[in-house]
Formats: sequence, structure tokens, C-alpha cells
Amino acid sequence: MSSNKSPRWSKRTLSAQAMGHTDPVTNAVVSPIHVATTYLRDPDNQYSTGYVYGRPDNATVREAEGVIAMWEEADAALVFSSGMSAATAVFLALAPGDHVVAPTVMYWALRNWLLTDAKHWGLVIDFVDTSDVDAVRNAVQPNRTKLVWLETPSNPLWSISDIAAIAKIAHAAGAKVAVDSTVATPVFTRPLTLGADIVMHAATKSLNGHSDVIAGALATAKQDALWARIVANRRNLGAILGPFEAFLLIRGMRTLDLRVRAAAANAADLAQRFSNHAHVSAVLYPGLKTHPGHDIAARQMQGGFGGMLSIRVRGGEASAVATAAGVGLWKRATSLGGVESLIEHRASIEGAGSPCPPDLLRLSAGIEDVEDLFADLDQALRRAHG
Repeated sequence: MSSNKSPRWSKRTLSAQAMGHTDPVTNAVVSPIHVATTYLRDPDNQYSTGYVYGRPDNATVREAEGVIAMWEEADAALVFSSGMSAATAVFLALAPGDHVVAPTVMYWALRNWLLTDAKHWGLVIDFVDTSDVDAVRNAVQPNRTKLVWLETPSNPLWSISDIAAIAKIAHAAGAKVAVDSTVATPVFTRPLTLGADIVMHAATKSLNGHSDVIAGALATAKQDALWARIVANRRNLGAILGPFEAFLLIRGMRTLDLRVRAAAANAADLAQRFSNHAHVSAVLYPGLKTHPGHDIAARQMQGGFGGMLSIRVRGGEASAVATAAGVGLWKRATSLGGVESLIEHRASIEGAGSPCPPDLLRLSAGIEDVEDLFADLDQALRRAHG
């Protein structure tokens, strides 16, 4: 769906009111859920409403897309049935033989798909440390590289890629840049304004924010040929989000600004405290001045550094697993970006080949009282070390 931009109101205001959409029939301040799968033709056999069938399009889905496009300052946005379906739709829009540069550290499910399945589509993938601009420059092949995929901050080490610098390199070589901005969220980073061509979100996470919807989203700076193929992929593969899930996503995005800022404040506080903890050897969080990507993050993440951090536990894997087992308030669960705080031992989840150190615990800060969050994890660390 195309963006419905308005210079009059702030993004927080537009998001809180879901772009101001109301029900024209009842004047309800919340739009109804449109669940119809098919639509009447006009007497002349046309579709004057613009709706033809439920697989390629839906009014509730369009409303969700409008909010995302507004946040990202995009020309258009699409929502998908999952973050993976959104991400793979970009890769599947490329041609066999196309070269792709991707991060060595990234969302593990997409990394695994690129390692195992992308070759069946004829794609050639090179993995590089995208936090190193020179490494990206050396990996990009003029007239052959068609896509540079970034994830910043990258999961679960939270390294930072310089979107603006890499976009210049990619564009000079004739390549597009797509950014997984799930962790940064559009509250803190809008990659399209930094030169990226496409931004992707696992909308399951912070965009929805309530751990009750599986969804993905893409937004584009320009509705070009690549975007047209992505639109076709969603239509042809049936990857559209369901209307009820789109309704819940809209509901979640009404509080996006408040939730994300609260979680980021908690994460920043916890990062500082655990940096000096006797049982923590390192804290990975781009908001810390000691983080190697802090200066770039401060430049491209406006107003906060996100709600994700990782800690490396002294004593190795056994101590890390024992710490996760000892929490009471934190929830041992996969995912991130919800209102509840989650903890996970990532290396055991990702398995062989994971770049994640075995002593690392990934933390998704929620919106609880930060004193409670610290106290619970502090006691678990102390118990794990006897």
C-alpha cells in the first residue's frame, strides 16, 4: 500500500490513531475487521473499489501497511504472514545467478535459509562482517551484486552496520540495499532516510509488541521493478497476513512509540548495571560508549538504542544456562520486542555453526519495573555461581 504521509502531525500521534481511520458506517473510532475473501464486480464487470480477491489484498491489511509506510517514510509497504515470508520475498524477487552480500551475524532462521535453500533459487551468497565497511566494499561486485542485506543492530551480538556508507557502496555497484530493522524499530532508525532501498521488520516483535501475532513487513523507498516482483511474490505465494492478525498489528502499533521507548530505557539501565557485575564478563549493547559500533549507532539511531542486549556470563556455558534456569520474572522464551522481558541461551537454540558464544544470554527488555528486572537476574547470576 502507498504511504499516507501527513506533515501536520507527529509519527507518534498518527500511529496512536492508526492514521485517523474510523468506521464510516458507525463512526467507531476503531476500524472494523474486513474478513471477506471475494468482492462484487460492477455491472460492467470491473472492480471500482479496487478489491478483487482476498489473497492479494485486504482493507484491514492496507490499514496496517499505511501505518508502517508512515513510520518508515516509505513510498509503499506490504505486510506478510511472517517475518521470514517478508524477508524471503525480497530474495525470491532476484534472478538466478544474482550475487548477494549478507551479514555473518544475523537472524538465525534467515541465515540458515540463505545457507541451505537460497542455492536452489540460483542465488550466490557471500557472508561478511557488515559492521566493517571495508569488508562490504571488498565483497560487493560491480554489475553482479544485486542486493546487500543488512541487519542492524544484528541479532544476537548487536553489532552495528553503517547504513548510509554501505548504501553508497552498493548503489555505486548497481545493487540495492535492504535492512532488517526489527530491533531498531522505526522509532529509532528509518533506514530509507539513510539511503536504503527496502526496510524489513519481523512485525511479530516490537511493531506488534504483545507476543500474540506472527507477521512481517517490508517498506520501500520507491515502487520500482524489484518492488513489483515482491508484490507479485506475496500475491502468487499467498503470503499475505490474515485480517484479524492485521487488526491486532494495528492495535499494537498504536502504542509503538511508548512501548519501544520504555523498553529501550530499561535495556540501557540494565546494560549499565550489568557492565559492572561480578558474574558478567561483557555486556553487548550499542548504547554503551564502550561498544565498538556506538558512534555509528548514535548517528543513525535517533533517541534510543533499542530494547535488546546480551550478557556474557562468567563461568561459561554451564553458568549461563544455570542463570537462565534461575530467573523468576524473566521468561525463558524465544522472540523479542514484547511487553514482557525474555531471556534465552541462544547458542543452544541456534545449534552447530552458530556465531553466538556459548556463554551468552540474549535479553529482550520489556516494560516492567527495571528494579524488578535487575533484582531477578542478579539473584539468578549469584545462585548460578554458588
